[in-house]
Amino acid sequence: MAHKTKTERRQARVRRAVKAAANGRMRLSVHRSSKHIYAQVIDDVNGVTLVAASTLEKTQRETGKTGADIEAAKVVGKLVAERASEKGIKNVVFDRGRFMFHGRIKALADAAREGGLSF
Repeated sequence: MAHKTKTERRQARVRRAVKAAANGRMRLSVHRSSKHIYAQVIDDVNGVTLVAASTLEKTQRETGKTGADIEAAKVVGKLVAERASEKGIKNVVFDRGRFMFHGRIKALADAAREGGLSF
């Protein structure tokens, strides 16, 4: 059995706590890379992604800005909240993955809350 790295252990620990606290709610999962940020609402019971948004979308790329700043994270947060509310999703549990809750991750979470999601 291979040993997990420090980041893999952190990600597994966070995911385990999030799934335990979910109580049937959907999971808002966030991934951050050096150039982009991604968010998706996942139904863990059925294993299906219901809603997704990222800075890779055509409307985001046409603005000419990079996805590696707080402003882009706010736009993605509002977009994922808007799409989730169209599908009737209001309550989610936030999954930050292996990333600390500050900077772009926090900006996305705050924008999603402003957009109508509660977590």
